[in-house]
Amino acid sequence: MKINRMILLYFFTAVFSSAQQPAKLNDITLYTTAEKTEYRLTQTNANPFVPSVQPLETEICIFINPKKTFQTFLGIGGAITDASAEVFAKLSAAKQQELLTAYYDSNNGIGYTLARTTIHSSDFSSGSYTYVKEGDKELKTFSIEHDKLFRIPLIKLATKTAGGTLTLYASPWSPPAFMKNNKNMLKGGKLLPEFYQSWGTYFSKFIKAYEAEGIPIWGITVQNEPMATQKWESCIFTAEEERDFLKLYLGPIMEQQGLGEKNIVVWDHNRDLMNQRVNTIYSDPDAAKYAWGTGFHWYESWSGGRQMFENVRAVYEAFPDKHLLFTEGCADSFNPERLQHWPNAERYGESMINDFNNGTVGWTDWNILLDEKGGPNHVGNFCFAPVHADLKTGELIYTPSYYYIGHFSKFIRPNAKRISTVSSRSQLQSTSFVNTNGSMVTVVMNQSDTLVTYRLIVGSRSAQQTIPARGIQTLVY
Repeated sequence: MKINRMILLYFFTAVFSSAQQPAKLNDITLYTTAEKTEYRLTQTNANPFVPSVQPLETEICIFINPKKTFQTFLGIGGAITDASAEVFAKLSAAKQQELLTAYYDSNNGIGYTLARTTIHSSDFSSGSYTYVKEGDKELKTFSIEHDKLFRIPLIKLATKTAGGTLTLYASPWSPPAFMKNNKNMLKGGKLLPEFYQSWGTYFSKFIKAYEAEGIPIWGITVQNEPMATQKWESCIFTAEEERDFLKLYLGPIMEQQGLGEKNIVVWDHNRDLMNQRVNTIYSDPDAAKYAWGTGFHWYESWSGGRQMFENVRAVYEAFPDKHLLFTEGCADSFNPERLQHWPNAERYGESMINDFNNGTVGWTDWNILLDEKGGPNHVGNFCFAPVHADLKTGELIYTPSYYYIGHFSKFIRPNAKRISTVSSRSQLQSTSFVNTNGSMVTVVMNQSDTLVTYRLIVGSRSAQQTIPARGIQTLVY
């Protein structure tokens, strides 16, 4: 199912013309997306602020206290993988520009400011590859020539569309096969101790090679999903092994190579074990000094369980001097008949609201673009993306997840501060930020099957609004 062309046209024009303009004191600009409606980040009617009075016990309210501020916002974005870049290259020039605008233009799109990419191959590549020849411990053959065909051009175009700046970080899925005890990039295995120095140097060579191409690298993660033995590229690090690799090799090598200012993110796996990982690494000051913060994913709920948001809060409270970054999430088990499946989008909304409310500074989706089969993926691990390209027709398919992410990414801008936000009833979830231009942004999500009337209360002002069933709203004021 493709999104209605008239909706998309409206989305790319009138909706965005006023989105970045600060509102007058009592004005609210309201954007809505809802199931079983044509609302897709559509500007809808909003009631203005009036003097606030004591709310009734029966009212549903969202309380905002702008005087209570928390973490500084880094950004929202998605991963520019080999798969995304390969699909992008097969689109017409017009559709390529449409996709770039849809994601990275802050006026006519949803304004992504954050990106992740891979250090050589992941499962979302057409095949496994590295930047060195097999057995080259000294890394004399290191070359990123592979990435110059598809991935680097897309990163450059995305950066240009985003206004010239895109916060980009990189993650490895596996060291080269010869560096591992299973002699295979796939199916887990471990980095052999005699290659710790070479692998740490590999990171620095990657950063320098990309920056030589004019692509600044904000930081790196130590290892994607270090406790998962996957049929694709993967490598196991226990908490102690990651701590020691960071402390004795990766951190010092980055400093020695003049890259000490780059940000290093530990864990980069699910919320379930993140507390054990950070307790081990951050309790060692010689390791902790190299760590900017903790990256995490949402797949602890892959079997139908709930997302462990309280684990994020526990890290935030225990290590307030470190940062939290959501580094990957997607709806897996691709099915083309579920491209407009609304619960996929609601999972994004719920995760983003709760992760931000628990101290997370940035949020990174997985692939920005996949084909109509949920790939390419060289091991058949197909999944959903917010936007798919039907390569048979050349059309782009926007899923509800794209709009849900946009309710955050378009309006909450880098360096915003999260402010205290509480809902009085469980029907609604909400988070709020204040941007550097003074505009305040509140995102409200309704996962119930009925329309909800609520009062937004900000200090001495309040405004009654309604949110459709299975809907999300952004209020800018």
